[in-house]
Amino acid sequence: MDRVYNFAAGPAVLPLEVLNRVREDLPVCGSAGMSVMEMSHRSKEFGEILGEAEGLFRELLGVPDGYRVLFVQGGATLQFSMVPLNLMRRFKKADYVLSGLFAKNAAREAEKFGSVAIAASSEHRNFARVPDLSAASFSPDADYVHITANNTVYGTRFASFPETAAPLAADMSSNILSEAVDVSRFGLIYAGAQKNIGPSGLCLVVVRKDLVGFASARTPAMLDYRTYADNASLYNTPPTFSIYVAKLVFEWLKDKGGVAAMEKVNREKAAILYGLLDESSLFKSVADREFRSFMNVTFTLPNEELTAAFLSEAFAAGLVNLEGHRAVGGVRASIYNAMPVEGVAALADFMKRFETAHKNR
Repeated sequence: MDRVYNFAAGPAVLPLEVLNRVREDLPVCGSAGMSVMEMSHRSKEFGEILGEAEGLFRELLGVPDGYRVLFVQGGATLQFSMVPLNLMRRFKKADYVLSGLFAKNAAREAEKFGSVAIAASSEHRNFARVPDLSAASFSPDADYVHITANNTVYGTRFASFPETAAPLAADMSSNILSEAVDVSRFGLIYAGAQKNIGPSGLCLVVVRKDLVGFASARTPAMLDYRTYADNASLYNTPPTFSIYVAKLVFEWLKDKGGVAAMEKVNREKAAILYGLLDESSLFKSVADREFRSFMNVTFTLPNEELTAAFLSEAFAAGLVNLEGHRAVGGVRASIYNAMPVEGVAALADFMKRFETAHKNR
């Protein structure tokens, strides 16, 4: 079977060059004489993989020296608990900005560990935009402010980040390494790997050093950032294969020119689809124009019958996993770093043909 264009929101498309490298190295990785899946996480060979992965990630994202980079299991959802457990240090209070489904889930989880104030919400607009924020939006005694930088379900993004007195914590699972970010603006950034980094099961956490070490003594060891910081992410067996693939993705991204070059391509890919949506009489963009995501393009058709036909015909054309999130329906094209321009162009051409064939329905 020919390789399809995979528009899944996650686990998502990986660079073909990386997949071929994995296939080549799978039986014997480097000079180890074994697969990376067989290596001890305490071995010299895996230590080199982990060190190279962290170094490349720091370089690509521009992580300053005053930050730790942690390789954590459990994906971004585990961070919904780890963030409050580690950052609710003085007032046991945090501000959350509700800009989508996962922002709501993060806030709901944080309520188990302290007081959560909703600084702003766009739920009344069905999350078609990121809520307006100002300095007055935030509590003077918040331990941190939490945002979801890119909203995969509704296809919105923060075009700019708020100024906050408290440390700013951001879920960047679906836009990490897709555009330039000033890490120094944040106290903490976390990102599940399965969208722009590698296979599922891994989460990258970037945390300012002065925020590590304040979890309660009752906090389980594996939920304490200090455990990872003090043990170079090797307190227990980490997701070794996911880290290995992440390293290859970081190498691929560096070879492509880094984050700045990738941002340019991502903007071009998004412009292809949004330009079509804005001119269409059949497809309608979900997100307000000024908040549109470069990573997740969401749109609807006039009725469920047409939506089903679109998804079915797209699948037959080799354009797969375009279903919208189960909570909202519609169509979603996730066009992460690894999605080639050719894949986006193929989707745009299919959409044009579909509209021509169904314009009277």
